[in-house]
Amino acid sequence: MAAPGKVAAFRLPPLPTVGDIIKLFRLKAQKQLSQNFLLDLRLTDKIVRQAGELKNAHVCEVGPGPGGITRSILSAGVEQLLLIEKDARFIPGLQMLSEAAPGKVHIVHGDILTYKMEKAFPKHLKKNWEDEPPNIHIIGNLPFSVSTPLIIKWLENVSKKDGPFIYGRTQMTLTFQKEVAERLTANPGGKQRSRLSIMSQHLCTVENCFVIPGQAFVPKPEVDVAVVHFTPLVQPKIQQPFELVEKVVKSVFQFRRKYCFRGIGTLFPESGRLKRTEELMMTANVDPTLRPFQLSMSQFRNLCNTYRKMCDEDPSLFVYNYRQELRQKKKMRTLLESTSQLEQTEEENQL
Repeated sequence: MAAPGKVAAFRLPPLPTVGDIIKLFRLKAQKQLSQNFLLDLRLTDKIVRQAGELKNAHVCEVGPGPGGITRSILSAGVEQLLLIEKDARFIPGLQMLSEAAPGKVHIVHGDILTYKMEKAFPKHLKKNWEDEPPNIHIIGNLPFSVSTPLIIKWLENVSKKDGPFIYGRTQMTLTFQKEVAERLTANPGGKQRSRLSIMSQHLCTVENCFVIPGQAFVPKPEVDVAVVHFTPLVQPKIQQPFELVEKVVKSVFQFRRKYCFRGIGTLFPESGRLKRTEELMMTANVDPTLRPFQLSMSQFRNLCNTYRKMCDEDPSLFVYNYRQELRQKKKMRTLLESTSQLEQTEEENQL
């Protein structure tokens, strides 16, 4: 019995183990979906602890699979748990957990990449962006194949304050391949510094919490896994539209091992490229001989701000696509070569 004046902590009733659930419903990780199950509840508890205080929180778990992390979330005393699972094979096992926690679990059979999260939580949980984060959390052991496109999508949502961030600065605790986690958290000069480093760190505080060895998963992946915690910043470090920042950052890292001058040049059409690249670098006060991974956040901010001014002066710049220009040049070359060969054949025939 609970002590007077205290609410009893929620406890799941005795249930089959996660391993038993896998056997009961004949679940098998599908390689094409890059699925890996985490059966050790001590590790799932540790993942959930990285999210912070979850008592009475509203949580969305992405890809719960056989429900290991789900159990740890429920044991943390959450108010409501939304489960979004794409693979129908896992739904019966999750329904068993739902029945063990009456009124707490809502299961959605769907794809997190297309699921509309704007209405996932009650309106009263909304906080102003400048306030403390809302009592809402996103947690997930993400399949490797979806983790990078999903975090890019959510970072865009952070930038636009929509999707799950319509409620405020919703926190996320997610798993990634160790190498991806290192990219997300890499500092300037680090060998893992990349596009992901800039796109995540200019919008969020990103913390690499701990590493889970691959052997802890079933089946064992070829790589280790890291748990990463994201808290959106009140003010982004680069105050420009997401699409513009992404274009500049992608261009800079296009030639990772070359001087940053080379990648920045791909922002401009071939005619006038050198002059405009020099103008951008000088105005942004960035050393053109630095490698992309050596650039600081403030240097990326200067590049984005300067590029924005250049786009305002010449709107055709922003729609320019370097890859498209290369494809068109290749197509033109092929056309000229085929025309030349045709003319040569006609001349030979005339002889």
